[in-house]
Amino acid sequence: MSEPVPAATVVLVRDGHDGMETLMLRRNSRGAFGGMWVFPGGKVDPVDVDPDRPDDEVAAASRAAVREALEEAGVAVDPEGLVPLSHWTPPHQAPRRFSTWFFLAPAPRGIDVAVDGGEIHEHRWLRPADALGRRDAGEIELAPPTWVTLWGLEAAGDVDGAISQARARPPQRFETHVASVEGALVALWDGDAAYHDGDVDRPGPRHRLWMLPSGWRYESTEA
Repeated sequence: MSEPVPAATVVLVRDGHDGMETLMLRRNSRGAFGGMWVFPGGKVDPVDVDPDRPDDEVAAASRAAVREALEEAGVAVDPEGLVPLSHWTPPHQAPRRFSTWFFLAPAPRGIDVAVDGGEIHEHRWLRPADALGRRDAGEIELAPPTWVTLWGLEAAGDVDGAISQARARPPQRFETHVASVEGALVALWDGDAAYHDGDVDRPGPRHRLWMLPSGWRYESTEA
């Protein structure tokens, strides 16, 4: 089992005519998350680490998020506007593992997205509900952390609400376990009754994502 690579991503949001929208990028078909729609982000590089605070992983991740947004989408993000949203660690059996901080930030005014044409081939501003619906319709592909993040944003309403909500609580940590059920997968997180043994029928609290052929469904006792 390999140690996960430190990484960061930034969820940029803006208020559109029909509700809050987030910037989504489509990765090329090669490499990690090939072909998926993601938020701007990538691994933490040595240049992102402050030599005076080498153990401050959040600070290093925030710098990586800002750098990657500029490199991938030509967007200059204000570091002061980043709000830590969540931290994700993939299951042990994942072929490539990234330990990823997710940050939420308001999109800069007058933003002009310019994807790099290498790692990123396309961009769209999507309402969270529309992105989730397109995934279930087979139009786009999302990774579970992206899906759950969009699901959480769906209820926020607008940018101010989303930022206030994120600032009001500590970042949620997701260390993923996976169980198989009838040809589908269930992502399990700490607090779920099945988290340690994968028995999805075990009575008790729920904190999981059902990844079913008919559609994905998030289930949380605390949600």
